[in-house]
Amino acid sequence: MIQIENLHKKFGKNQVLSGLDLTIEKGGIFAVLGPNGSGKTTLIKSILGMVVPNKGSISINGESIKNKWKYRHEIEYLPQIANFPGNLRVKELIRMIKDLRQRPSEEDDLIALFKLEPFLDKKLATLSGGTKQKVNIVLAFMFDSPLLILDEPTTGLDPASLINLKNLIEKEKAKGKTVLITSHIMQFVAEVADSIIYLLEGKIYFKGSIDELQKKTQQTNLEHAIAAIATTPADA
Repeated sequence: MIQIENLHKKFGKNQVLSGLDLTIEKGGIFAVLGPNGSGKTTLIKSILGMVVPNKGSISINGESIKNKWKYRHEIEYLPQIANFPGNLRVKELIRMIKDLRQRPSEEDDLIALFKLEPFLDKKLATLSGGTKQKVNIVLAFMFDSPLLILDEPTTGLDPASLINLKNLIEKEKAKGKTVLITSHIMQFVAEVADSIIYLLEGKIYFKGSIDELQKKTQQTNLEHAIAAIATTPADA
């Protein structure tokens, strides 16, 4: 699905990605974890073409993404912070995204699932953070694409909405899709992720299942295993 080789990215004197190699297979849920500044966001934005690496290559389904943009039609992205114009109403935003994408969408069931009907005529600037996140989830899931990238998707969600999000992710996995998730909520990661990709200082320190991570770190708790992985050597 995604093949990344020898990826380097520097911002000024700050080396964010340092020769990163990563293969993400088609199908399944991959949690991209690491402390702040580890390179998670830069990696995601490089896959999306929003950041241009200094060196290295990224291929999706066997084709390089360099100097290309059409491949993004096959990706849905939920950013950690989505800055839409505050004077737009929710229904106007949904309509605008549909007009831009020009693809079949299935937003009605999602709107009902997250109980957004009372907010469709409200301006985005008046919404709470949790309600805005529900709108962002609708935008990310209303199109049928093989790759989803969800950056901190649980932010601001109430327990019922969190359960709905987990169910949505599982449904996408059942369709054979690939889902990349970043999150600081280890319980959420433990419940949804098939594989863990742990970044530290711009390098992959671990890639494998939660069971493999716990065995490697000799920890029975995922949160403790994540804390311990930083002290182990990076995988070759």
